[in-house]
Amino acid sequence: MLKRIPKFFRSFYFITTLLFVAWMLFFDSNDFVTQYQMSKKLDDLEEEKEYYLEKIAEVQKDRKELMSNTELLEKFAREKYLMKRPNEEVFIIVPKEEE
Repeated sequence: MLKRIPKFFRSFYFITTLLFVAWMLFFDSNDFVTQYQMSKKLDDLEEEKEYYLEKIAEVQKDRKELMSNTELLEKFAREKYLMKRPNEEVFIIVPKEEE
């Protein structure tokens, strides 16, 4: 039965290489499935990094504008943090949710 298999496929080097490739493809901690998952996660993290870098640039631009313009700073403080001047009342109107 072994005589029907070509001599090349019975060689020690071919069998060793075949076992090595099988081990690397399926059983190793760095197999193809793991590498694919890690590559996908890396792509997702790089996209997330781009998003956060854009947000940081936007916030820095807004901060620079707020620190250079006192009227804009006052408007921001009143709208965002509900700050008020002395002897002034603030009314918050909350829209009623429709059912």
